[in-house]
Amino acid sequence: MAKDVVCGMMVDPQTAEKSEYKGQTYYFCSKGCKAQFDKNPEKYIAALGDEHSGHQN
Repeated sequence: MAKDVVCGMMVDPQTAEKSEYKGQTYYFCSKGCKAQFDKNPEKYIAALGDEHSGHQN
């Protein structure tokens, strides 16, 4: 399973909508979430980094 970076839903990579950005594949639950990502991918990629900003090594 993969996480839709727009809405957070878990999706099956085999059947999900997909976008490629900077060599990475992102998966989406719907064409709407894919369209949101495609308009501003950096917004969603930055949010991914924020999820882990409080982690300690």
